Amino acid sequence: MSSPGLLFRPFDKLVKIMIAGKEFEVPDGNMLLRALQYLSPEEVAHGRFCWNEECQYCRVSFDLGGGTDSRVALSCKLMVQEGMRITEIAQEIRYCLRNLGLKAQEGK
Repeated sequence: MSSPGLLFRPFDKLVKIMIAGKEFEVPDGNMLLRALQYLSPEEVAHGRFCWNEECQYCRVSFDLGGGTDSRVALSCKLMVQEGMRITEIAQEIRYCLRNLGLKAQEGK
């Protein structure tokens, strides 16, 4: 029987990111969706995510700080970076992070 390995890639530090206007610390060197699982382990583990770009349930809009362009990406393929600001998140992610007290998205 094989071991499934570690849940998170090895990391030396936590980095600060913003999600819907709220600051969090997550493991450096990991994909954003895995970092979100660090914040809400059980809920993200039970989310309807495929983890390989097919479902599109992990889509986010983000920028890398003031004065940078907003971009859209899939959090299962996006490496977390210090100062990243997640401005819009897919409904499935929002549901999985419901216990973190995120602000409601404008216009939703």
